[in-house]
Amino acid sequence: MAISLNSGLTVAVSRRIRQTPLHNVNLSKSPFSFSCNFSLTPNFSAISASHRSSSVIYSSTGTETPVVSEDTINVLDDVQVFDLNGQGVPISDLWKDRKAVVAFARHFGCVLCRIRADYLAAEKDKMDAAGVALVLIGPGSVDQARKFYKQTKFKGEVYADPSYRSYEALRFVSGITTTFTPGAGLKIIQAYMEGYRQDWELSFEKDTRTRGGWRQGGIIVAGPGKNNITYIHKDKEAGDDPDIKEILNACCVQG
Repeated sequence: MAISLNSGLTVAVSRRIRQTPLHNVNLSKSPFSFSCNFSLTPNFSAISASHRSSSVIYSSTGTETPVVSEDTINVLDDVQVFDLNGQGVPISDLWKDRKAVVAFARHFGCVLCRIRADYLAAEKDKMDAAGVALVLIGPGSVDQARKFYKQTKFKGEVYADPSYRSYEALRFVSGITTTFTPGAGLKIIQAYMEGYRQDWELSFEKDTRTRGGWRQGGIIVAGPGKNNITYIHKDKEAGDDPDIKEILNACCVQG
């Protein structure tokens, strides 16, 4: 079965069910083409659960116990991100005086990151009612961040981290094997069927290609207080979004 998408993305899926999860993955140098031939059993819930169980760290309900090391906190204190006007802000200032849900995108052109933006924005009313800010950070330039904001009309705040230092400080995973997985492939197909599209111009900019394209993101809940990070989810693969109930329990449920 072949699925052709408007952007030129073509995915060929075999109907045969085998034990081997993935084979014959070919990436073409042709600008916006991706070809993948694999056999698998499409069990979205199993894929999702297997990654969530090992990628989330959070404090007990009703407590405010930091879940990252003091060294990580100290490094983050020196990281600067930039708002859409190009104004530099210490990243820890984003939650110094408030509680915030801070999402880290894989890169600003990523189709699965647009789903992340929407699934968080859909719950923004609940966050607003609890006095919680919604923030999205992407590795890249301010110009890329502006394009992402214009395209997605994201309801929260958007910042760029051109140094990638926040991703390094939080030790988000990186590598081609975390990007091209059977689970991520299924999610991309689903995203295109739902009308989402990758921004290939942003995706193929040199800095994104050489650095941000292979690094995954995550989600934290932090503040108030610079040292107060009480929840962290680290993506194990592209599109590894946690259950939204986890986020709301971490940010909006009073103990």
